[in-house]
Amino acid sequence: MHQILDDFLELFYPRLCIPCGRKLVSQEKFMCLDCQQDLPRTQFHLNPENKVAQLFWGRVYVEFATAWLYFRKGSRYQRLIHYLKYKGLMEIGEQLGIWMGDDLTGSPFRQADIIVPVPLHRKREKERGYNQSEWIAKGISAVMQKPLSVKNLVREQFTTTQTRKNRFERWQNVEGIFQVINPEEFIGKHILIIDDVITTGSTLEAAVITLQKTGAAKVSIATLACAEI
Repeated sequence: MHQILDDFLELFYPRLCIPCGRKLVSQEKFMCLDCQQDLPRTQFHLNPENKVAQLFWGRVYVEFATAWLYFRKGSRYQRLIHYLKYKGLMEIGEQLGIWMGDDLTGSPFRQADIIVPVPLHRKREKERGYNQSEWIAKGISAVMQKPLSVKNLVREQFTTTQTRKNRFERWQNVEGIFQVINPEEFIGKHILIIDDVITTGSTLEAAVITLQKTGAAKVSIATLACAEI
């Protein structure tokens, strides 16, 4: 009965591939197989000295750092980020997290003890209705079979947009914005922080510093995407 209903709805609301617009077949989800295979993967997780890791050199010590995809403005894959952050399609974040987790499982990132998404301020999360980084982290957690912590690292200060700020202004905008509610959960642990897109890394740097100050033994970073740096 469920399949019959799905087939009926498909006549009026066909499922389309988000990057290319092609009609999806039954086993495809959010994107066609061709687009999935053509995802602009960075393979940074296999190189400890990749360009994302280098962003933090001389700023804060990070055990491992990576971004899974290249983020190219104007590309067909930009729509994935847009739908995730602004169109309410949080489920695509979980699916991308599953695929990302498949890759991270075969890398040093599997050493992490706990997965922690970068939190949104409660005002921002209320406006959006969800935290996109949390949905990415859900997929990664399921595949890597690591516990997910979503309420311990919190964002106490509401910050203005980072878009037009330089690196120093971005750091000033995020310094001291995070707090750990229960340090005991993170003491002595290897924390893997998850975010959607990394630019200068200022927000992630602030999160790493907070986690280290509250007793985390190691902190690693994995983002869904990065600009071509």
